[in-house]
Amino acid sequence: MDEAIGFLESELDRAVAAFGQAAPGDNVVPIETARSQATLRERERRFRELLDALPAAIYTTDAAGRITYYNDAAAVLWGHRPRLGTSEWCGSWKLYWPDGTPLPHDQCPMAVALKENRAVRGMEAAAERPDGTRVPFIPYPTPIHDETGKLIGAVNMLVDITDRKRAEDQQALLVRELHHRVKNTLATVQAIMGSTARTVDNIEDFKTALLGRIQSLSKTHLLLADEQRAVKFEDILRSELDAFDDGSKKRVVFSGPEVPLISQIAVSLGMAIHELTTNAAKYGALSVFGGKVEVTWSVTIDATRRRLAFDWLESGGPPVAQPLKPGFGSRLLSFVLPGQIQAKSEIDYAPTGIRVHCELPLPADVPA
Repeated sequence: MDEAIGFLESELDRAVAAFGQAAPGDNVVPIETARSQATLRERERRFRELLDALPAAIYTTDAAGRITYYNDAAAVLWGHRPRLGTSEWCGSWKLYWPDGTPLPHDQCPMAVALKENRAVRGMEAAAERPDGTRVPFIPYPTPIHDETGKLIGAVNMLVDITDRKRAEDQQALLVRELHHRVKNTLATVQAIMGSTARTVDNIEDFKTALLGRIQSLSKTHLLLADEQRAVKFEDILRSELDAFDDGSKKRVVFSGPEVPLISQIAVSLGMAIHELTTNAAKYGALSVFGGKVEVTWSVTIDATRRRLAFDWLESGGPPVAQPLKPGFGSRLLSFVLPGQIQAKSEIDYAPTGIRVHCELPLPADVPA
């Protein structure tokens, strides 16, 4: 940018020098005067063509700050065409600092450059158009001098940084989302540790159970990372149950539509499916040959929102009896999920196999 401003400044200096050579009162013959004037006009024409062709917003002022020229890119950035010789300092309808504070025209970077007779760098501002839209930009105001060093005006380049600001806002949003997820994950890990400690009798069982639950949490987060914004309910099921499928497609059976889930719901359901799978592998249908787990689900739409309902059915396993005390899985389904995702669960310890029915509300719109 500084090189471009320097080039524009040198072109203006040449034009000023040519004008000085052709000034009235010089001891030159008329033909030389005509040639100098023609040279000056040619330089001005080439200079304006150069400025008009540039994609960056360029404008010039006289020493008093009155706008003497602007190119089409400047008019687009400003959203209107200011009057030459009347509008001062900057052609913007209104000006603001990056924090949204109003910026008076006579205090803008171009005004500072002219009043203090120095180039201004490292500043940002925003131009508000007549339609109310704002364009953030970086200005490069540079004073212009004649051959004697007298200040005669300034040239300014306004670089639109809308895309950069949009990228910065997106990055800030992602950082906030990351902080939010990390906070939620740590809270979940803390809850897992507390609940696990209450349901085991020794340190080895605690270690085994805790590692399995942390790994389940990690699997769900990996799915969320791969899908970027949403993860399918069936993918959560497969991440836990595919390892128990013997290839016959009869030991683990899924049936239901495609249902994308937001991160909060996916993490909570991932933990619940992990607990059901772990229990089935240790004590239920997946602990013996010939056992079967069938998961069916559906989505219904009522007057206000969508709801996901799924059923976990085990069969072919050892006889089931009501446990003497609730384990982590039943605590998760009965007490944790209702608070986290407003889920309602029913657990039936039928002798032929555990049956779980769960329903929960879904957001109205989930990105696929």
